[in-house]
Amino acid sequence: MKKVSQKKIEKFLRKYQVAEGEKFRLKDIDPADTNIFKSVDFARERLAEGVKVMSRLQEKLYAQDKWSLLLIFQAMDAAGKDGTIKHVMSGINPQGCQVHSFKGPSSLDLNHDFLWRSNIALPERGQIGIFNRSYYEETLVVRVHKEMLKMQRIPEKLVTKQIWKERFEDINAYERYLSRNGVVIRKFFLHVSKGEQKKRFLSRLDEPAKNWKFSAADMKERGYWDDYQEAYEDMIRHTSTDVAPWFVVPADNKWFTHLVVAAAVIDAMRGLDLEFPEVTKAQQVALEEARRILDPEAGAN
Repeated sequence: MKKVSQKKIEKFLRKYQVAEGEKFRLKDIDPADTNIFKSVDFARERLAEGVKVMSRLQEKLYAQDKWSLLLIFQAMDAAGKDGTIKHVMSGINPQGCQVHSFKGPSSLDLNHDFLWRSNIALPERGQIGIFNRSYYEETLVVRVHKEMLKMQRIPEKLVTKQIWKERFEDINAYERYLSRNGVVIRKFFLHVSKGEQKKRFLSRLDEPAKNWKFSAADMKERGYWDDYQEAYEDMIRHTSTDVAPWFVVPADNKWFTHLVVAAAVIDAMRGLDLEFPEVTKAQQVALEEARRILDPEAGAN
């Protein structure tokens, strides 16, 4: 972020980025980790500076109109996806940002391949696209609740023991294709502990202003905690690539979660060498003509 060198940002992020082919284990990342940051106020100052940097970079991304940025957020319930998106992207011009929250698939979605509904929501050039959950649900919730595969009406002979491996392969190919067309992908798994999730669920019950956030379905899914952890670990191992890396972000401290995500977004955008488009000679002539019309006295001089 501001006043922090790019090398320091890269070093900071290295701990949370999963390298392609790495024998990654979720237990190696502490959900309560805050790295070198011990002061919440100091971290929030850094985040505020980072938001300003992102705003300037996004303005160039939008004006250049060549690249697009796709940010994917996955997590267990109550890990803080909504809040992270809200705080990290607080300085972004809404005209240059699109957020899609993927719920359960509709009947129309189920009549298409599993990437279809995500594909039609991809960000345009110059835009930042945010997926709050994504096609990765097809290797997570559908894997934990295998009965959901039947709802997709896939020919039986195609539903084999290799289906999750095949979906990883399809996703990797898809993201490689997107990257070759100018879509920069960064993926975030917000890694919350079971204990912290319990605290957040209780706060939704105890605080009237948060009652609306509580869902009985979330409690049901909590019963599959170990199954989800295993599915997430396998997914991250097989789909974190050089062109579309996963960041496993400690999520027990929301302020730190925001800081890591902001650093990763800044790092990705800085890597694009974004600049405002150069003004052509024809455009310069048009600018001078506009100035002459708007300010005749200046033109006379």
